[in-house]
Amino acid sequence: MKRLFAAVLLSVLLGCADSTEQPVSIDLEELTIESIHRAYQNGEFNSQQLVQAYLDRIDKLNPSINAITYINENALEVAKKLDEEIGENYELKPLHGIPIIVKDNINVKGMPTTAGSIALLNYYPEEDAFIIEKLKEAGAIILAKSNMAEWAFSPMHTESATQGTTRNPYNLDYVPAGSSGGTAASIAANLGAVGLGTDTGNSIRGPSSHNSLAGFRTTLGLISRSGIVPLMLRNDVVGPMCRSVEDAVRVMEVMVGYDSTDLITNYSQGKTENNYRQYLIKNGLEGSRIGVLRQIMNDNTDPEISGLFDNALSELKVLGAEVVDPIEVPNFRELSEDQWCSTFKIDLETFLEQYVQSDSLQTIEDIIKIGTPSEFAERRLEGYASKTGRWGRAQTECLDAYQDARRIAFRKAIRAVMDSLELDAIVYPSWNNRPAGIDSFEEEYLGDNNQVISPHTGQPAFTVPMGFLSDNLPAGIQFLGRMYDEGTLIKLVYAYEQGTAHRKAPVVD
Repeated sequence: MKRLFAAVLLSVLLGCADSTEQPVSIDLEELTIESIHRAYQNGEFNSQQLVQAYLDRIDKLNPSINAITYINENALEVAKKLDEEIGENYELKPLHGIPIIVKDNINVKGMPTTAGSIALLNYYPEEDAFIIEKLKEAGAIILAKSNMAEWAFSPMHTESATQGTTRNPYNLDYVPAGSSGGTAASIAANLGAVGLGTDTGNSIRGPSSHNSLAGFRTTLGLISRSGIVPLMLRNDVVGPMCRSVEDAVRVMEVMVGYDSTDLITNYSQGKTENNYRQYLIKNGLEGSRIGVLRQIMNDNTDPEISGLFDNALSELKVLGAEVVDPIEVPNFRELSEDQWCSTFKIDLETFLEQYVQSDSLQTIEDIIKIGTPSEFAERRLEGYASKTGRWGRAQTECLDAYQDARRIAFRKAIRAVMDSLELDAIVYPSWNNRPAGIDSFEEEYLGDNNQVISPHTGQPAFTVPMGFLSDNLPAGIQFLGRMYDEGTLIKLVYAYEQGTAHRKAPVVD
């Protein structure tokens, strides 16, 4: 796979070298959608030149972090067409000429979708996922696919059978978390403008926290998942992973909408908005009430995380928020237990039937026969093949977030506390512990708070940077909101980001 990546990259760099007009020097560090569009309009550079600059940077830095798996060989051609559209008084599309990095479980026509597995190594989808269609319509350029934990199984690290292990660009001796670690590492290292990840329990917010990014897990039902290799559809979401809240909002806004092929989006009808950017308010924390959920922390919380979190609470107060510390959710531990249901087998086999359509690849048993070099992935495959239903409380039926009795009870309990205390959001550390070592992730995987609430309740949860630990390792603070109340979360996290400016770019050699 690495040889394939190198060959494709070389062909892109050589075969399309003449299509970018005159080469220009572009400082790629921390570029935003707004600054890119301003540069296009001012004639500083065009999208072909920007794509080429990112390709050059990938060629230089990706060997160190191993985040990119496949380059879109048509990226420069798409960029050229977008450049030709720009004329006098032309109004740019929302994502016009914005190079985006896509996790390798999301279908992009003409590019492989492997989900990090050998079984799907030769699967090239014939059509785009629903959200990819929307992104392309908005002018985005699919620049590359990113590495992921095989089948999205691991929140601990990002290791695929096709590409190997991705490293954290802030410190190569540590993991970027999983399973969307390839997107997180590549966007953190400025290998693309914006990125996409998927999140079943952790996989947008965990890697975003570990890589000093804004990561959005939106309300379950707000954005379609069709054309995406599932882990557990009852929990799966897809969302932005970006260096800034504003960029994440711009990407999210484009993807929102009903999709007849993903029934969970039925619940979003009448609850979405066309303009989420209106909530990008710098003083958005003024007059807000924020609850602190210390129940999700424990006695083993890393002292450095506790210090950063307490500092973040002080920052919220300085920025105008009233902080209610602590809050208590009655029966929190009991409500959070036994929420997981194993639906991987049926969800994956449905995907294989609808999209892959291969006579030799129809069941999870077919995948097990093909094999994997990862003992971890092998154990998970065998476990999911034999175990379906709820992990505990087997008598309770597994349903979606709008019908499952345990999920509804958990959500109602949290909503009751928020309503009684008139809270706009609840905050807690995205992780209680620091990132694990690249060679000791199984022993050091501790403190993952991303799994506990929003994947089960369906509520939106956004993580943003709250500073750095020793060894130059990032940490994030998470804001949990009410169903379909993305606007309030955007207002709060944007104000916090703008008022603190904790993100800084990694130095990658």
